[in-house]
Amino acid sequence: MVTLPLNERQKSWLTLAVLWLGLLLLASLRPLAVPDEGRYGEIGRWMLVSGDWLTPRLNGIPFFHKPPYLHWLEAISLATFGVNELALRLVPALHVGLMLVALYLASRAISTEQVARRAALMLGTSLSFLLGGQYINHDMLVATWIGVAIWCFAFAFMAGDRPQALLARLGFVACAMGMLSKGLIGIALPGLVILVWLIWTRQLKKALYLPWFSGLALFAAIAMPWFVIAQQKYPQLFDYMFVNQHFKRYTESTYNNPQPWWFYLAALGLLLFPWVFFALLAWRRNVPGTVQAAPPIAREWTALCWIWAGAITLFFSIPNSKLVGYVLPVVPALALLAALGWQRSMARFRRGGQVFAALCVFNAGVALVIVTQVGEVTRSGRTQDLAQVLACAAAPTDTVYVTGAYPYDLPFYAQSRKPMVVLENWPLLRSQSGDGWQRELFEGADFDVQAAGQLQAPEVLATAGLVSGNWLVLRIGSENAVDLNGWKRFYEGAGWLLYQSTPASAAKGPEPTQKIGLPGCQHEGQGQSR
Repeated sequence: MVTLPLNERQKSWLTLAVLWLGLLLLASLRPLAVPDEGRYGEIGRWMLVSGDWLTPRLNGIPFFHKPPYLHWLEAISLATFGVNELALRLVPALHVGLMLVALYLASRAISTEQVARRAALMLGTSLSFLLGGQYINHDMLVATWIGVAIWCFAFAFMAGDRPQALLARLGFVACAMGMLSKGLIGIALPGLVILVWLIWTRQLKKALYLPWFSGLALFAAIAMPWFVIAQQKYPQLFDYMFVNQHFKRYTESTYNNPQPWWFYLAALGLLLFPWVFFALLAWRRNVPGTVQAAPPIAREWTALCWIWAGAITLFFSIPNSKLVGYVLPVVPALALLAALGWQRSMARFRRGGQVFAALCVFNAGVALVIVTQVGEVTRSGRTQDLAQVLACAAAPTDTVYVTGAYPYDLPFYAQSRKPMVVLENWPLLRSQSGDGWQRELFEGADFDVQAAGQLQAPEVLATAGLVSGNWLVLRIGSENAVDLNGWKRFYEGAGWLLYQSTPASAAKGPEPTQKIGLPGCQHEGQGQSR
């Protein structure tokens, strides 16, 4: 049998497939990270368990920090592939795969097959792809749709004297998906980049010819139904999501993770190491006489990439609160600039290809080390070990109490179907301005009076210890701050303690008709949850 050699385009698609499959392999090697992955993974699982697809809920309490697109996809993935970490990580992985494909197609149209494949390899071997592409939160989803929107609108405007209508409509659709992913930045950031670019390249008048009516109709049909229905059920939703979680979080200094102005420059150095440094060489002219030099591309495209990277980085550098994932929308633009910079500075060297391959392998090795070691490093902060014990010892009707700290990943791993009771001095906490898990819960409880019953005072602990079927979860080291009369230690994990209530008249076992075990219980030698 004769095997035909792959052509250049087939090599590129095979490269993209290998990069994405490598991402899935890495995504299967680590437990949930807390708090983010525990929080968002559990919201998706609870949506599936409860059947409430309108209201994202954490511990049964409404959670309206972001729109529900991530949680919808998580619930669908969990229903399809079972309750496990990889099912959750398929959601960001599919989106970063779309980002990779969009970068490749756009780069191929702008430059050459070789540059496009190199740009895809630079993105696909970066930590932004290998780690950010498997991290369970909203950042990669909105970053992908922002990028797709920018590419669609840019190609629409570059098509001629008037924007190409179909591409422009796809841009409006991408903005709608970005809006559902993380709110207003799904519209604001593509709009900011395209507006500055149109002004810089003197194409602003073309905006008059966008298919505004059909484009906005598509946007409204996709993005608005959930907001309208949820606002009707929860009248304070818009004020909370847009005013508190958008504008105040952007403008005020009381929120978590304050960082200096240069934070995102350092973050990009890590997320796209070492490729980002070659982006700085993209302005360099071709070296005469080198057959591998990058062909010239229209100045509008390099301007787009620099404006894309600069405007979004500046936008997120202004607030006091900064998180690494916020800057993910700029990585496609920097990857293309880096590919051009490499082609113009390194392609003429005889061993340039070997150096490039070595850097790709190095990056993949760094990601592998991080993924395989992070579970042990974060072991004491997670409750995976405790959740397994609880899942096999508790009945579905049992109640779990927590105080002093919130075990984000416990409900997911135990696969409980009953919310935990969280014991704190809630009136005092409401008077404080901290940006932590307590605020997530008591602000969400304001939307649902019935769900607010999950937040109770510490005084109920003594009574709960005298009633059978109750469990208490504490961080190791905090047990001395709690009255444990009526509770006996049941299990000590790496970082958490599990106590069981001990009523005076308790029987020596469960009621005969009471079924023991939650769906998360795994028996020895059994790889799948019951």
